[in-house]
Amino acid sequence: MPFNNAAERAVRGIAVGRRNWTFAGSDSGGHRAAAIYPLIETCKLNDVDARAWLADILARINDHPMSRIDELLPWNWKAAQDQAIAA
Repeated sequence: MPFNNAAERAVRGIAVGRRNWTFAGSDSGGHRAAAIYPLIETCKLNDVDARAWLADILARINDHPMSRIDELLPWNWKAAQDQAIAA
């Protein structure tokens, strides 16, 4: 059954991560992992290179205006990158 294999592959990362998070080093490390995991999964769902997105966001977030924080969301970031490449 192809559906079961696809579903099992999708859940595998969560199961492996759960085991690895046991050794996060500290409670705060576990909280940080729990905060970043949904962002990485959002990148995957929106076909965004998570490493490129995270590197760019971490470099820009300090000087980025709070009123335009939505520009840094993965789907908006990808649209801006696509526009920059097309230009």
